[in-house]
Amino acid sequence: MAGLDASTRIPTEIKLHQKSRLLEVSFDGGESFQLSYEFLRVFTPSAEARGHGPGQEVLQVGKRDVDIERVESVGNYAIRPIFSDGHDSGLYSWDLLYNLGRNHDALWQAYLDRLQLAGASRDAPGQAAPLPVKAHGGSQKS
Repeated sequence: MAGLDASTRIPTEIKLHQKSRLLEVSFDGGESFQLSYEFLRVFTPSAEARGHGPGQEVLQVGKRDVDIERVESVGNYAIRPIFSDGHDSGLYSWDLLYNLGRNHDALWQAYLDRLQLAGASRDAPGQAAPLPVKAHGGSQKS
């Protein structure tokens, strides 16, 4: 984790949106990102998920329905989300949150690709995947 310096983007506001399961973070300079709880849980910076070196990462699976119960501030440089699955050891520094927001789409696609390669699921074991949504007024071919 990088320390605070003149180039560190500092959040001006952090909001939890429980119904939509989004953390909204706004930065000085006007940029704002909405990061899903699942995304944040999957990209936890904790050593138990990232390991202590290259090749030691643990693919995070079954996190689709995870919630953030609360967020604790850590000094003036990070937050620590408390997730509903008991995970609470990830410290999300301001620079990490900013980079997660800026690189969201590429990171998410890489994660989905790794899941598929591993034959793993975003759903918790024993939980059925959500059913596809049908469009109203149209017919769906099987």
